[in-house]
Amino acid sequence: MSKLVVMSYRLIAAGRRGSRRVPANYSLAACDSQKLARWTVAVATVCASIGCHQSRDEAHAREVATRVRSEFLHAWTNYEKYAWGHDALKPLSKTPHDWYGQSLLMTPVDALDTLILMKLDEEAAKAKQLILKDLSFDRDVYVKNFEITIRLLGGLLSSYQLTNDKRLLDLAEDLGNRLLPVFNSPTGLPYVDVNLRTGQVRDAKTNPAETGTLLLEFGTLSKLTGKSMYYEKAKRALMETFKRRSAIGLVGSTIDVETGAWVDADSHISGGIDSYYEYLWKCWLLFGDKDCQEMWQASISAVNRYLADEVRGELWYGHADMNTGRLTASQYGALDAFFPALLAHSGDVARARRLQDSSFKMWNMHEIEPEIIDYKTMQIVYNGYHLRPEIVESTYYLHHFTHDPQYRKMGEKIFHNFVKYCRVDSGYAALQDVVTKEKRDEMESFVLAETFKYFYLLFASPDTLDFDKVVFNTEAHPLRRTD
Repeated sequence: MSKLVVMSYRLIAAGRRGSRRVPANYSLAACDSQKLARWTVAVATVCASIGCHQSRDEAHAREVATRVRSEFLHAWTNYEKYAWGHDALKPLSKTPHDWYGQSLLMTPVDALDTLILMKLDEEAAKAKQLILKDLSFDRDVYVKNFEITIRLLGGLLSSYQLTNDKRLLDLAEDLGNRLLPVFNSPTGLPYVDVNLRTGQVRDAKTNPAETGTLLLEFGTLSKLTGKSMYYEKAKRALMETFKRRSAIGLVGSTIDVETGAWVDADSHISGGIDSYYEYLWKCWLLFGDKDCQEMWQASISAVNRYLADEVRGELWYGHADMNTGRLTASQYGALDAFFPALLAHSGDVARARRLQDSSFKMWNMHEIEPEIIDYKTMQIVYNGYHLRPEIVESTYYLHHFTHDPQYRKMGEKIFHNFVKYCRVDSGYAALQDVVTKEKRDEMESFVLAETFKYFYLLFASPDTLDFDKVVFNTEAHPLRRTD
């Protein structure tokens, strides 16, 4: 930085502090009128250039946001064209897909708050009308409690808070009641599946993500309906999971909800455990629940002690035995890439930055991240790409907390690759292989609920959503604090 710019900053800063002092050798008394005039012009020029640069950056960001919105519309309109009224679009075959043989309107419910935030008013109204007209949970089907909670219950609650249409809250309450039987186990840990009509449950083998990623949604349902039972059951499940952590503070990969015994002692931050840690922190933020705060503090210290791994001067998180803390695998992937967001959100920005650098290195290996790599060898373990949002989520959070322009540049690179390799005529397609870029016939609802939403929020005007007044559930549905 030039001496003139440095001194200009000092003069500006002095003015902000209300001080009449200027840097030594530039006192006002020592300046003749010409020098003072030249100095004033120089300072004004520096200020103007800074302001212009920021203005150009913001203008460019709005341009990228507009492109994101346009690409979201490409995916959405093709869903409308080929899969309207169904759970999801298969973009290569241009056919609809329903999870359980009959539609629960997964994509419309999951995408509604994205449509609203992007101010796609006509599309949002049409999606909401479809939901209110056709969505019924009185169905004789077994559904996966975790997925239905984060996608449908979370989506309905968020959209209700954005629209104040009580019919959406009524649907959420009906769904919440139909999911409640999952908690009727000897331990209070939820079963995996529940029949929406009969309330019968099945599958006692589950994981911490599925037992501990329920309180944001069920707790919000309690706050909005005034009925405490939803909060109590979901919180008990979260606490029962935490209670079964090992002596060194880690949880495993698989647990039996009937006995409370661990079936698999593999500990990590990846799929199956990831959002358990996320909700410990976020439930403290959303509800001010001090039990969640204490559980988070105990958990994150163990995670950072036993799972963090330094390789080549880079920070990664691997797998360890939950009882001994011994590292057992150097695997990291697309799902793990949520963790920089959680670290930044909870105040550990320095660690978040380092881990984000590692995630971006993984992305840049093939200009699209693989599902899993071995970070010691930098070899691919699983070569698919499911259009996941986690690395975008972390980029958004880090930009929010640091205002560092590198994160928008990073996000723009990710978005460019995302469009280049995954866009097809009828939407966006997952990749079978990130090396060959062979596509697969899949566009899950979370692409519209999460991936595009985080891309958009990264570049959109900050007043699009008041970050400090909401907490995102793990499906990127913003839930507003309520008393």
